[in-house]
Amino acid sequence: MHTSRRTLLAATAGAAAVVAVGGGPALAEDDDTGRLDDKRLRALISRMTLEEKVGQLFVMRVYGHSATAPDQADIDANLKEIGVRDAAELIAKYRVGGIIYFGWAHNTRDPHQIADLSNGIQKASLAQPRGLPVLISTDQEHGIVARVGKPATLFPGAMALGAGGSRTDARTAGRIGGAELRAMGVRQDYAPVADVNVNPANPVIGVRSFGADPQAVAGMVAAQVKGYQSAGVAATSKHFPGHGDTETDSHYGFPVIEHTEAQWAELDAPPFRAAIAAGIDSIMTAHIMVPALDPSGDPATLSRPILTGILRERLGYDGVVVTDSLGMEGVRTKYGDDRVPVLALKAGVDQLLNPPKLDVAWNAVLQAVRGGELTEARLDESILRVLRLKAKLGLLKDPYVTRRGVDRVVGIPSHLKAADRIAERTTTLLVNSGGLLPLSRRTHRSVLVVGADPASPSGTTGPPTTVLGAALTELGFTATVLSTGTAPTEATIAKAVAAAQGVDAVLVGTYNVTAASSQRTLVNRLLATGRPVVALAIRNPYDVAQLPDVKACLAAYSWTDVELRAAVRVLAGRADPVGELPVPVQKADKPTEVLYPVGHGLRY
Repeated sequence: MHTSRRTLLAATAGAAAVVAVGGGPALAEDDDTGRLDDKRLRALISRMTLEEKVGQLFVMRVYGHSATAPDQADIDANLKEIGVRDAAELIAKYRVGGIIYFGWAHNTRDPHQIADLSNGIQKASLAQPRGLPVLISTDQEHGIVARVGKPATLFPGAMALGAGGSRTDARTAGRIGGAELRAMGVRQDYAPVADVNVNPANPVIGVRSFGADPQAVAGMVAAQVKGYQSAGVAATSKHFPGHGDTETDSHYGFPVIEHTEAQWAELDAPPFRAAIAAGIDSIMTAHIMVPALDPSGDPATLSRPILTGILRERLGYDGVVVTDSLGMEGVRTKYGDDRVPVLALKAGVDQLLNPPKLDVAWNAVLQAVRGGELTEARLDESILRVLRLKAKLGLLKDPYVTRRGVDRVVGIPSHLKAADRIAERTTTLLVNSGGLLPLSRRTHRSVLVVGADPASPSGTTGPPTTVLGAALTELGFTATVLSTGTAPTEATIAKAVAAAQGVDAVLVGTYNVTAASSQRTLVNRLLATGRPVVALAIRNPYDVAQLPDVKACLAAYSWTDVELRAAVRVLAGRADPVGELPVPVQKADKPTEVLYPVGHGLRY
């Protein structure tokens, strides 16, 4: 059953008022945008209890597709991890200011369900004494990191957009992606990534970055910020002060960035400066150590010299600062889960994201204020920033969404078409010996599709080999599909070689090929059949360096459907290859030498 917006408002506020203070009349608004001036926001804060203030600083996960009636397995998970049954109980107990959606927490089944969940969360929060709307967030970077899948529109990720090089496309993707999130009740997106990927071995950023050139990345970041925020969604550039040059994943370890202060200013800072100049609403911290910026050994998330000294004072940023997930190993290495949130607030953070144990973190902040380590005025400062953002996003005027709004905006044909066109402009042709591409149906009608099938990102259809085969078939080729995986066995390779005997060409989807990878063996054995072999790097473009003998190689930068289908249209000559490498590719045997520089990209 769907409750109309009017019914929900009446139920939660008892009148047309959305934000009622102490059960009294609604706050008057400054103008028809629903923005409130600081004086009125401070009045709201002054009426909060200390417990309510602490809650406003937390952004928390919660399992379930519904705010009040999740599945039993999700109730069990919530009881085990948070000590509540559902989102409504989470809000009643901790008065959290934000909730983050994840696919694995079963928050994002489909657009109507997401909208209903968002409305349920707002209803539960506004029903509390002095209830305030919740700022709902998610990681919708597009490309390989997205929490809302089909039928929502999925765009190419950052490195693909970097290859396209069009700030207009980057802005369009942000605007459309933002409009769809807002229609589902999500008003803060943890995107775009502002990290400059100068390290090919980076295990956590990689294709999530727009590229290796700081100025190019800065331009794309600013464009996406403007796109998202023009749609009424808060953009969040991450991960400050820059997570691009690391070989450690901060989810599982504690990375150290050895850049000097001058290198940081030249390589890492420009995209964050550009985001701030573009009016970014929020910035996310990184759980990394940067000794040149703070020699204490603390992660940036807990570093006052980095967050207050550099971000606030030197860069002049006064928006919301949100931590990366406090459940990640990088922030938990040095301090216990009770110290981390307190130290983050002392460093200059405003929103504490997803602590592993909310009761521990929440009580630690409460006790730090009661014991005098944190002042209530310090909390008020962060709450004011959070409330300013909620007001700017229109949440204090009307936090609800409608199913009709979802139908009007999410995954509509014009949005899907825009994603297809943008994706076409990102595919990069790296190698084309002897003019093998574009493949012609007349000379290469039958195609064997083999390759890696990593789990499909962001709820696209997948697996990649199936998507590639279907796209070829749609264009009039006869495609046979054989999934060979990321580490094909000798038996699998033999099966692929046998299948190649009767076809005109072979398309291999490669995924993070290394010197020791059996994907290399697969490609070499297929080449030995004498059949034309086309490689498509479905994640890192660096794969091409490990495949010196292929006659044709393209980079798609992601294995989402939209990018794979676009790559097939380029492969078949239905679209021209116009993408250019946004990162350099080093030689496999001489990593200090560049094989293909930034800007490399062939044409037909």
